[in-house]
Amino acid sequence: MKKENVSPAVTADPDEFESVAVRISLLSIVGNLLLSLFKLLAGILAHSGAMISDAVHSASDVFSSFIVIIGVKIAARDADRDHPYGHERFECVAAIVLSVVLLVTGLFIGYNASGKITGASTEPAVIPGVLALVAAVVSIVCKEAMFWYTRHHARRIRSEALMAEAWHHRSDALSSVGALLGILGARMGYPVLDPVASLVICVFIAKAAYDIFRAAVDKMVDRSCSEETEQALCRCAESQDGVLAVDLLQTRVFGNRIYVDIEIAADGELTLRAAHEIAEQVHSAIEQGFPDVKHIMVHVNPYEPPAED
Repeated sequence: MKKENVSPAVTADPDEFESVAVRISLLSIVGNLLLSLFKLLAGILAHSGAMISDAVHSASDVFSSFIVIIGVKIAARDADRDHPYGHERFECVAAIVLSVVLLVTGLFIGYNASGKITGASTEPAVIPGVLALVAAVVSIVCKEAMFWYTRHHARRIRSEALMAEAWHHRSDALSSVGALLGILGARMGYPVLDPVASLVICVFIAKAAYDIFRAAVDKMVDRSCSEETEQALCRCAESQDGVLAVDLLQTRVFGNRIYVDIEIAADGELTLRAAHEIAEQVHSAIEQGFPDVKHIMVHVNPYEPPAED
């Protein structure tokens, strides 16, 4: 399953970031509560372990949504004395916690399924009823719709935690596909396929947990922006009046925002005031052209023509 990073296109302002993320998470909580209760009831009445496992997966989404809400609320706080660079990384922390919750859920499901497959479980194999099939189809449709809806807003406000929640929905949809196939196989005379489907669900959940964890950690270690973004930043700086070259550009991703350190070259005979005005012009141009950029440091060097061979 492919894990997607948030789009670099547009960053919402802090107020919109928090309100949108909280609203989407609350909708997810309500949807997952209703869906998990329906799947749990269907799994019990239709005697389907795969559907019960799928219900547990959906129930874990409820907890993950609360984690997202807490993470984005902390991330949206203004900088303070103890956190002068802001709190954006707390959203990455929320995504990491979410990945751990996902992994534990998957391992629990896999453990129970393995016991039934190997015969360690004393529960007899039961052919699941039609209601389990209906619940699987309903789950696939609902979770896929929730994935696309959450993904759209995660890309719009550049929220890593919300994108993690979107892929949590997708993993749930895929696990429901596994449950559907397992239930169908069990009804065709192969009851062991129902716990096998639970084991497949475990693999999907573990893969989603790993992808979410890797993406969140990647943003915690000050990686640089993409080469395309850095080239665009250079072009923006070089297009300003008085800038003769870009000597150095360093970027780092801090949570869902970007910090930029740039050294530009200008005429060495300029006054300090004139050089400062050029630096301010570069600062304003980058700030206006790149909403993802939270902080810019511009240093002016005297222009040195390239040495002739």
